[in-house]
Amino acid sequence: MPSPEPHSGPSRLVAIDGLRLVAALMVAAYHFLGTPTPHFWGRTELRYSAPLLHEISGYGWLGVEFFFLISGFVICMSCWGRTPAQFTVSRFARLFPAYWCAVLLVVLLVLGSRLVRWPAATHVDPRTVLGNLTMAPGPLGLDPVDGVSWTLWVEARFYLLMAALLVLGLTYRRVVACCGAWLLAGVIARELHSPLLDEFVLTRYTGLFVAGIVLHLMHRFGQSLLLWLLLGFAWCYQLTVLDLRVADHAAVPPGEGRPSWAVCAVVLTLCLGLLALAGTGPLTGLRWRWPVTAGALTYPFYLDHQSHGVPLAKGLVRAFPGLGPLPATALSVVCMLGLALLVHRLVERRLGRRLRQRLTLDMRPRDLSARPALTRTR
Repeated sequence: MPSPEPHSGPSRLVAIDGLRLVAALMVAAYHFLGTPTPHFWGRTELRYSAPLLHEISGYGWLGVEFFFLISGFVICMSCWGRTPAQFTVSRFARLFPAYWCAVLLVVLLVLGSRLVRWPAATHVDPRTVLGNLTMAPGPLGLDPVDGVSWTLWVEARFYLLMAALLVLGLTYRRVVACCGAWLLAGVIARELHSPLLDEFVLTRYTGLFVAGIVLHLMHRFGQSLLLWLLLGFAWCYQLTVLDLRVADHAAVPPGEGRPSWAVCAVVLTLCLGLLALAGTGPLTGLRWRWPVTAGALTYPFYLDHQSHGVPLAKGLVRAFPGLGPLPATALSVVCMLGLALLVHRLVERRLGRRLRQRLTLDMRPRDLSARPALTRTR
């Protein structure tokens, strides 16, 4: 199988930045308006006052799946032409500054709520905070301070797989072979019912990451029958295991039913189509500026909307009973976008840039011969 030559194209796919914000807003809609928890809004139950909106928002958790799909495309694109050390530094400097800021903001929120004797939804102690700063509270046996941080642990394991591929050398044929092997490993892990393999293979999300990678290969090298077959197998696999995620989001109380697998499959397939249009279709030539700004705000907004935005919206409803859930949600989302802008400018740009520069210097090979010789004294 000869390796195709890469195509020249735009250096930045603007439409994908916009899709990242769409995914974040889907997740936010679920947390604000679609959560099945009883009495979420106190006396004002959205499932009774706006049942259609509540039901539609109940599928917003698929935004997480959309994120993983986009991540497969974007991370594969960012890997090309980089060494494993460069990739590691770029991912660390991209993820941790805003995440640390989100964790510390939650701590300040909880401490502030204690001062004014306002009930806090999250309990924090020094051990929990320290464990959360590693971005892996779950494996350490701790509750996440930021409710959405579990997805970052999934992303981190995907990055580890891509870093291993970088060590072997990133080529078209190796990436294709890796995608096929990953899908096969996912099938074997499901057949063996092995929790250990599930943790390494990411069986619930394998098809999403592989589909994103294949779409990037189409963008970079052009479409082919092999890539379309690989994409088809990846999507069949993902829609098959999607029922596991549907079961995770069964409504509470159980009498209200669970999300429809068919609706979830249609929504997720539409997300795949949007990414295909943005990465390999007519939207690749988009040159608008607002999606770039939207993409920059997506990560801090995603981190902060549940831990800060939801308590803010519920607090507004309690303080102003006539406001209602929908206006309170709109005000909270606007505030969270403003907070995301501040975090992006003050934390991601400044701390992230400095962290990347310093880590890049520290990762350079050291010349031991240039160090002064140690003299032994008696």
